[in-house]
Parts: sequence; structure tokens; C-alpha cells
Amino acid sequence: MRQARAEHTRESIVRAAAEMFDRYGYGATTLGDIITHAGVTKGALYFHFASKEELAQAVVQEQHQIWIQLARDVAARNSPPLEALISMSYGLAAQLRDHSVVRGGIRLTLESGTFQRPRPDLYLDWIAITSELLERAAARREIQAAVRPTQVAQVVVSSFTGLHLVTQVLDERRGFVERLADMWRAILPGLVTARKLQYYLTYVESAHRQIRGATGDEAPSPG
Repeated sequence: MRQARAEHTRESIVRAAAEMFDRYGYGATTLGDIITHAGVTKGALYFHFASKEELAQAVVQEQHQIWIQLARDVAARNSPPLEALISMSYGLAAQLRDHSVVRGGIRLTLESGTFQRPRPDLYLDWIAITSELLERAAARREIQAAVRPTQVAQVVVSSFTGLHLVTQVLDERRGFVERLADMWRAILPGLVTARKLQYYLTYVESAHRQIRGATGDEAPSPG
């Protein structure tokens, strides 16, 4: 019982920290702010975390695990690799919209230069997974022969990250999902073979409708 209470307190602290880091950034957030927001005592916070950086690292680690689980869930569907890549991007967009720990962790990752121990894990793993999916798409002859999967993986991850940052500044991410569809519409013509281009453009529109909660046709079957 005591262990369950301690775990619940720890989760509450991490969630409150993520919300504060997302809202104000690492530098402007104090442990006092987090204690107040979490509704815990100073002793309870220090029982679990020795410093603000240790707490920030815990937020980043939890966000990383949430994202890795998303990648595993999408991979488990055994869908074509480019479908999986598009689905992952929309899944992460949904997490950024709905999950405070993901938002806080992403912001902390982008501010990792302020930490003594930066954590590039998320982006390295994200690039590696994207590159692997593109390699598999190349084996299926669905992407153009001149495409280099590792280079394109970095472009895709950088484009998503930049899009997230810009929409956060412009409208607090409200336009992010709309612009994500624009990103794929811009990338796919230079990535996908001519015979598959319309299929994947249609798949983007289906994923886009789904995340917006609108009704629409199901994603097409591979052809």
C-alpha cells in the first residue's frame, strides 16, 4: 500500500513537472512551482528526485518510453512501412495534442543544451526507426531509387520537429495537424515512386481525417 502511494506521488510529480516545463520551459520553472502545482510537500519531491535536472530527466525518459511504445504498437500492425511511418507521425501529433508528459518531454529535449547530461535519445531512435522503415519501403520498390533512406530520415524528423516549433510559436500548436498533412504532401512526391504516389497521398488524407475526429473513408488497401 505504501509503495503504491509512493508511486502515485511520483507520477503526480512527473506529470506536474511536465506541465510546468511545457508551459514555462526548464529555466523559468522552479522546484517550488512544481511542488505547488503537484500539491505535494517539499519532502515528498526530494524523496523521489534530488534536483530539478533529475526530475527533468525523468520527464524526458517517460516521454521517450511513451513514444517507443507508440512505435511498437504501429509496427505490430504489420502494415506497409510507409503507412507505418505516416501513422507514427500522426500518432506523435496526437500525443503532443493530448499528453502533457509528451509535450513537456519534447520541450525539454529541445532545451537539452541547458542540462549537464543532454538526452538526444529520442531523436536518435526516431531517426533510426524512420531510416529502417524507409529501407523496408525501398526493398518493396515503393520509394525512388535515388532516395537515400538515412538522409531522408533526418529530413523527415527535422521537418516534423521544425513544424512543431513553428506552429507552437504561431498558434500554440493549434494548426499543427493541418500543417503535418502539408508536410507529407510536400515530401511524398520526391520520395515515393510514381505508381504509389496517389495511394500514399490518399493515405495521408485518411490519417489526417482520423486524427481530427472526422468521418471519412478508411485508409485504402495497398495495391
